[in-house]
Amino acid sequence: MPSLPASYFDALYTGNSDPWGFASSDYESAKYAATMAALPQQRYRAGLEVGCSIGVLTAAVASRCDTVLAIDVAEAALASARQRNADCRHVRFERGAFPSDLPAGLPALGFDLLLLSEVLYYLDGAALADAAIRTLDLTRPGSDIVLVHWLGPTPDYPLTGEQAANMFISELGPEVELLMHRRWPEYRIDVLRR
Repeated sequence: MPSLPASYFDALYTGNSDPWGFASSDYESAKYAATMAALPQQRYRAGLEVGCSIGVLTAAVASRCDTVLAIDVAEAALASARQRNADCRHVRFERGAFPSDLPAGLPALGFDLLLLSEVLYYLDGAALADAAIRTLDLTRPGSDIVLVHWLGPTPDYPLTGEQAANMFISELGPEVELLMHRRWPEYRIDVLRR
């Protein structure tokens, strides 16, 4: 199955402003708390959140970063994210797709936090390999790369969460060190250091 197109996500947000229940789900709230607890550093210079959706996790990420670039392919989601995080002036929300279509104005020193939460299984194998290359381009030695993946069935997606995480880590190769791998019944978190 090929990577999911932006139109797939546009359609989801047309019918529901929060299609995954990010703002209301106990599961999402617990997963976000576990994600933030997994961050190895208390403070980051520049963070990149891929697939920010309506910006619920972005607010927590913003509290740990000097600057954040949060991207999503769905403009309706970005509009909600901007409104939700209106008081976070150090967060920039932009439309973009990872790895192929990132917005202009990326930090010259790269990102020292790259968060890929529940997004890699939307990519097919070739795009996932490109995502690993792009990740290495966007980070520097000492940068943290955080992966979060749901482990349930994904019949509409090119990959399962397990496949996506394992393939991505393999594609990154010896450039990264696995700092943490933790599993819950519904999801897993992997923290890697460049």
